[in-house]
Amino acid sequence: MLALFPMADRTRDRAAPPLPSQAEGGAVGDSARLCLGIITGAHGIKGWVRVKSFTAEPEAIAEYGSLSDESGVRRFALELVGAQKGVLLARIKGVEDRNAAERLKGLRLYVRRADLPPPEEDEFYEADLIGIVATHEDGSAFGTIRAVNNFGAGASLEIEDAAGKTVLVPFTNAAVPVVDLANRRVVVVPPAGLLDAPSGDEAGRDAADEDEAGEG
Repeated sequence: MLALFPMADRTRDRAAPPLPSQAEGGAVGDSARLCLGIITGAHGIKGWVRVKSFTAEPEAIAEYGSLSDESGVRRFALELVGAQKGVLLARIKGVEDRNAAERLKGLRLYVRRADLPPPEEDEFYEADLIGIVATHEDGSAFGTIRAVNNFGAGASLEIEDAAGKTVLVPFTNAAVPVVDLANRRVVVVPPAGLLDAPSGDEAGRDAADEDEAGEG
């Protein structure tokens, strides 16, 4: 399935009242399409294609039935036949030769949000979190979620502020006590010292300055 990000010791805030500025049209609706993978090229002469899957378990891309292009007009039913060098090999009904397969190179494969299984109580789809507004507890702006990362020590939210600076906030109950998907917002309580740390660019400049000082 698609990447799910669990949050420890919390449940979603289901009682949060609507925000006037976000009550209409902000959420990822059931009609939205989520990209599950991309056809990267042809394989062999029988019309097989190479597919880069974006699902948590790559083979799960074939479990959603017929996928579509971004417009939702063209449909593609994948039959997995193998894997090679980080991509899946698949047959697509109606694609019978290499030329036809090559014409699909670069095609992104989508599924409707409504066709995804509902996450567990303490889990969230990455696509549902991207673009959500983050605020402090007092309602003041914190930024916008740009990515969800997991480097092995648990999930973190990559949040960009109005100045373009990004900060990684642990996706925990303590740091993110409210996740209000209906109104497309989260409340962030930054851990002590988090906002005092330099950004990646600032840290790089500091290191360069130290090197120059050492050489002098």
